Amino acid sequence: MRPNYKPPLLCALLPSLLFLTGCAAKPVSKDLSKQETLVTQPLISNDKPEQQVELYQQPIPPRSTEQNQQRLQAVDTLIQAGDGNAAKQVADLISPADLSPEQRGQLTIMYAQILLSFGEAEQALDNLSQLQPQQLNSDNQSKYFQAQAFAYSLTGNLLGSAKARMALHPLINSADQQEKNQAAILEALHLLPETELQTVQTDDVGGWLTLANILRAINQPDFNQQISQWRTLFPTHPADLSFLNTPEDNPPEIKTIALLLPKSGAFAQAGNAIRAGFMAAYNHADSINKPTLRFYNSEQAQPRALYDQAVAEGAQLIIGPLAKEQIQILADSVNFEVPVLALNHIPGLQRNRLYQFSLSPLDDTEQITEKAWEDGHEKALLLIPDNAPGQRSAAYLTENWENRNGRILETQTYNPKETDFSAPIQKLLNLDESEQRYQKILTLIPNAQYTPRKRQDAEAILLSAYSAEARLINPQLQFYQAGNLPIYALPSIYSGQINAAQDADLNKITFCDTPWLFDSAYPGELGMAALAETWSQFPTSYLRLIAMGIDAYKLATRLDTLDANSYPGATGTLSLSSDQRIRRKLVCAKFSDGQPEPIGIKQNPIQQQPADHAVY
Repeated sequence: MRPNYKPPLLCALLPSLLFLTGCAAKPVSKDLSKQETLVTQPLISNDKPEQQVELYQQPIPPRSTEQNQQRLQAVDTLIQAGDGNAAKQVADLISPADLSPEQRGQLTIMYAQILLSFGEAEQALDNLSQLQPQQLNSDNQSKYFQAQAFAYSLTGNLLGSAKARMALHPLINSADQQEKNQAAILEALHLLPETELQTVQTDDVGGWLTLANILRAINQPDFNQQISQWRTLFPTHPADLSFLNTPEDNPPEIKTIALLLPKSGAFAQAGNAIRAGFMAAYNHADSINKPTLRFYNSEQAQPRALYDQAVAEGAQLIIGPLAKEQIQILADSVNFEVPVLALNHIPGLQRNRLYQFSLSPLDDTEQITEKAWEDGHEKALLLIPDNAPGQRSAAYLTENWENRNGRILETQTYNPKETDFSAPIQKLLNLDESEQRYQKILTLIPNAQYTPRKRQDAEAILLSAYSAEARLINPQLQFYQAGNLPIYALPSIYSGQINAAQDADLNKITFCDTPWLFDSAYPGELGMAALAETWSQFPTSYLRLIAMGIDAYKLATRLDTLDANSYPGATGTLSLSSDQRIRRKLVCAKFSDGQPEPIGIKQNPIQQQPADHAVY
């Protein structure tokens, strides 16, 4: 680190600052951190450079929010044009006392930008130190960290500049700008002494420092191993390592894949949906080195016989079967010389080279309880259907919630074949006890007024329901004054297709589901919008199985590395558990105006449970 380092060619560095384009402005000595309400002879250039207009000392009348915003916009335009002098003159006309808190923050950032155009980095940092970036909107946060990063670089504080760019990174939506910002971070860290890069931190800053240190040894034999370890230590880090093109990123070639899917029987339609998604991914893949596919009807022979036939015909990977019974038979009779990616999950089953991939309720319940817990809730009510799937969901939800030290205050079941859920809802909210107390009061005070009082100890409701039931349950919960209790539901409440008119009754419900169902979470040529012709052939209850088929193809060459490198798939961000089950990290969404709005999804992300015909 060189604390007194000043770049010799300031004008050569300024283009890297996104909002500055010139070096013509001259420094000023005025303290910009103290704004005045009087104008003292500022100079404003007009369309004739040789003429200037002088405004002598006079009070500034209060201006409206709109007028102030127009002036702020004018300052921003001058900054973008590289005219620091003119930008300062217009900025001096603005009284901070007339601005909203957000506008005052914006003005402070603009003065920092102006100071940077004069080369006054220390003063710019003093200005920025007056602000708390977390209180700014995203646009002003971006400008704040851009200015801070550039100011630190001018003062020779490379680590400070890199950290400012790290804070800026998640605010950038453009993939091109993210790539440039990442390059600037790694370049700054590369110039630091190696001792400053040593860290045991597990946060994003630690991840950047550790990565920069690893990149110093890019030509060493263990470089790929270090990168793999880095990915394990920082699985959600925002850095994009695609530029490395390490061997781990080039999956092994598989020449023949066998698919064991049902073409008849109870699961035939489910098999067709998976096959459709698989073929969409296969047809979209690069035609060079594309594997040969062999299809086998899993209903026409015993699993062991089909496995042996597929191996004899050259299969290097077998995908399927789908039914749990067939998977169990296969596990009991095969040594798995050729790996199998089974398309379902049997709890407790574990065999070497047997991978299990399913739309498991384990992931659904884990994700929704995690979301409710992250939102700050501890005491929950559980409302589930009175059937076998409901009991299983209740067990998973309860286990996940209690593992987080949460409390299930009460569990109520409802009959999914009915339309009136008032009785279980009143029991869930303790309104039935309130009614009983009222009846006792009437024996003493015949004309007593009754106002039902729901329980006050609950903080959230965990709901298991299909969309048709949930559209009736949610309004009835509101009717019984449960509107202040947030509802967290399993993904079965969403049909998979937007229907704002019908789903308006699901407003305010939060759920976690397959990324493929949201164009913002899984865009591109294999996204739901792009494959409309494919999925329109199936009932909505099979949509998630199409996404599962896409991932089944994508997983074919990633099984050996999935334990170290998670994969942003159509059904979720996929990783491998110790028992070789494919786990899914889902996308959470909340209904608003009848439409599910994904939570925390940027425009270009880096980066689930079937409904009526679920296969478990």
